[in-house]
Amino acid sequence: MQSVLSVLLEEALPRVLTIAVLIGAGVGLANLAVEYGLVTVVARVGRYVTEPANLPSEVGTAVLTNAVSVTAGYGMLAEFREAGLLDDRATLIAVVINTFFGFVQHIFTYYGPVLVPILGLQVGLMYVGARAGISLAITLVGLLAGALLLRGYEYDSGALEPELPDEEPRTNRDKLREAAESTFERLRSIVPRLAVVYSLVFLALEYADRILAAFASVGIDDPGALLEPIAGLLGLPGAAVPVILVSLVDPTTGAITVAPLIGDVLTPSEAVITLLVGSLVSLTIGTVKRSIPFQFGIWGAAFGTKVIVVNVCLKAAFILVAIAAFFLV
Repeated sequence: MQSVLSVLLEEALPRVLTIAVLIGAGVGLANLAVEYGLVTVVARVGRYVTEPANLPSEVGTAVLTNAVSVTAGYGMLAEFREAGLLDDRATLIAVVINTFFGFVQHIFTYYGPVLVPILGLQVGLMYVGARAGISLAITLVGLLAGALLLRGYEYDSGALEPELPDEEPRTNRDKLREAAESTFERLRSIVPRLAVVYSLVFLALEYADRILAAFASVGIDDPGALLEPIAGLLGLPGAAVPVILVSLVDPTTGAITVAPLIGDVLTPSEAVITLLVGSLVSLTIGTVKRSIPFQFGIWGAAFGTKVIVVNVCLKAAFILVAIAAFFLV
């Protein structure tokens, strides 16, 4: 078991630095876009998403940015909320709409180059298609929520306008300096929260064996036994249980585990259902390991909790819908 210091230096610190750099990039791009008036240019494309949801056109910039970097896209939304362009309700709806655009990035960075080769073309495309459908459904819920809940909303169109102390035109150097200052101020409020929460999470994960010992003390020696009723209820063979259990910790390892079972032990549909069940059960670990540190770091505990609850509930609901759909085909 690693010491507390090594966990903080080797696990928490690199993650905090990486996230901080990406958030800084997102916030910095948002500030530069404001300073140079680029928000309105990019928003012309994003308005096809923002208009049906009654969101200001500037939010389209953050939505489209999610297809390149989810962290940067969230950073932009945080900047818009901090500037007063968005209130909590509008921000939550924008976060939900972001879901599918964030998934697009993962198609090219993870699902396509990693999971499809592991699972094979048929099962790989079935699983990626299911995940794409889940993400698209969540985004459509966001659009519908915006259409219903944000109807008649009035936004402060001047919230993102740079402050002009005088009538003299500002140079490029002035604009860059002001964008850098705004970005630094934003990071100064975010990074300390990231550091504290990530440190606590990684320390908890490092000492997780004590949690397992606590399970054993109440007679649960095999956590996999808890999953057998779930597999039985879904009509999955016992071989699916280890896959679900492994997926709790690492989805890629879960895919590697299920791949040899396809055809002989599991049908393609059963393999996809097994992976979806694994992703459903792993929502708890994913929330603790990634969502809580990330969302709390960006939004703070109060609003971050709202974002997490909405995201987790929508993901869980549509994963269940996808599982049900595979039973019907």
